Amino acid sequence: MPLRGGPHKDSEWAMHYLVIALLLLLVVALSLIVARILPLPIPLPLIQIVGGALLGGVFGIKVPLDPEIFFLLFIPPLLFLAGWRIPKGAFFRDLGLIVTLAVGLVVFTVVGMGFFIFWLVPVMPIAVAFAVAAILAPTDPVAVSVVHGGSAMPARLEHILAGESLFNDASGLDIFRFAVAAAMTGSFSFSQALGGFVWVAVGGIAVGAGVAFACGYLLRWLVRIGGEDSAIQILVSLLVPFAAYLVCQSLQVSGILAAATAGIATHYTSLHGSEMSTTRMDRRAVWNTVQTVLDGIIFVLLGEQLVSLSEADLSGARHTGLGMVAIYILAISLVLLLLRFIWVWVSLYFSRFRRSIPSFSTHFVLVSVLSLAGVRGAITLAGAFSLPLFLPDGSLLPGRELALAIAMGVILVSLLLASVSLPLLLKHLPDTPQLAAIGDERGARISAAKAAEQRLIVLRSGIDGHWEHKDIAYEVIDHLLEVYRRRISSDDNESEKEVWVRARVERNFRLAALAAERKQLFALRIRREIDDELHRKLVLEVDLVEASLISKG
Repeated sequence: MPLRGGPHKDSEWAMHYLVIALLLLLVVALSLIVARILPLPIPLPLIQIVGGALLGGVFGIKVPLDPEIFFLLFIPPLLFLAGWRIPKGAFFRDLGLIVTLAVGLVVFTVVGMGFFIFWLVPVMPIAVAFAVAAILAPTDPVAVSVVHGGSAMPARLEHILAGESLFNDASGLDIFRFAVAAAMTGSFSFSQALGGFVWVAVGGIAVGAGVAFACGYLLRWLVRIGGEDSAIQILVSLLVPFAAYLVCQSLQVSGILAAATAGIATHYTSLHGSEMSTTRMDRRAVWNTVQTVLDGIIFVLLGEQLVSLSEADLSGARHTGLGMVAIYILAISLVLLLLRFIWVWVSLYFSRFRRSIPSFSTHFVLVSVLSLAGVRGAITLAGAFSLPLFLPDGSLLPGRELALAIAMGVILVSLLLASVSLPLLLKHLPDTPQLAAIGDERGARISAAKAAEQRLIVLRSGIDGHWEHKDIAYEVIDHLLEVYRRRISSDDNESEKEVWVRARVERNFRLAALAAERKQLFALRIRREIDDELHRKLVLEVDLVEASLISKG
């Protein structure tokens, strides 16, 4: 169902795009269903890539992919969300290692892969080879988060990978921009490129932080004058990454870095606000849905574009057969993995990680996990399609079709390698204290409980004869004080293991009881013993309690 040229009306064009958007959403929804019912734990991105290939190959759906629109719609919200959710204490604790991966590894990869691709692929000029290397350098946190199967990755490794992917997108794409400029003009200035890189990075960080803090203070002012509206809070949070990105586009600085920085800054603005619990829950649900949809569409588009490329571009590529293209992809993927392995090995050796690694075998497994977790995805796909078609003299850019094929092939190979190898490697990765998350959860719980106890004591002392239900108030507060004091006493006296066992057992029994409550409420509604409004209210109360228990698990 390709879009055909001709004198179409605007409404007809809009209908075509709307149908395509609905089809993409349908494929994403079906992929989620298939992932749930399959007996084998196949990574969701691979299922979505297959769905996109079926969409293009079997049903003939062709999706016009404009790189500028792709970047605007997909990259800012995903990077904003990653910046918002990444634990800031863990991020700043490992900032040195993250910077070496996000900047140092990118430069190392671009230099090494640039010369290797130029040597391996004769038809590709050196500037184009470096441009391809630059789009292959950034990693994709979306893909790696779902390819390690049921094996849990240590929290600190996830934080390092998330931090790396936040900022290597900006460094890789900025180097890509300079490489493309060199390919188009035939000249390159290192000093100009370095100065330009610093400008776009600093400018992107400043704009992202500025937009986030401005929106945060605006929302806080609106709450003070008119009360909190969850819809406004959520809508503004959805618009912040796009605002930061578009401002950067007009200033010619890094919109990608701005979106990530805006997410980090928004976290700090929300710490000083007085958001309602319903606002936080609703916003989390909205952003989870947005992330699922955007992630899914990206991989569906990758599958569809693979079909389009194999049918159109590669069939017309001169001097290169499909077999040779496959050899190029495998060789580049292998060298890409080798370069990452070398850099990660050296970086970990000189980092604080070394003190917590008990043996050489553990070090090897840890480096292998971090190396294979460098999965390529959306940024690589968008960068490949943003390669210009023509040189300034009107001739075709040499090697562009081959660059597209290589980029897509590397994405697939990295996904397959990670999905097969990461679950196996993670089983051999021992838990160490150094890999644990920052924070004393037990101490934080005790501190919060003591604060609640002191507040209840103050409230109890304020009850006087003017209270209409004085006896009931005393009874309720005394009951709550007993609950908190029992919690504080148990946390103080029990061992760490007993605390966790007690919490897990209590959580399981409470979840079972809540399920029974909900079942009975639905039964009452079916028998028409309660109406819809009361049913929704009571079920919501059960859902809120259940959500708080699940978040603890």
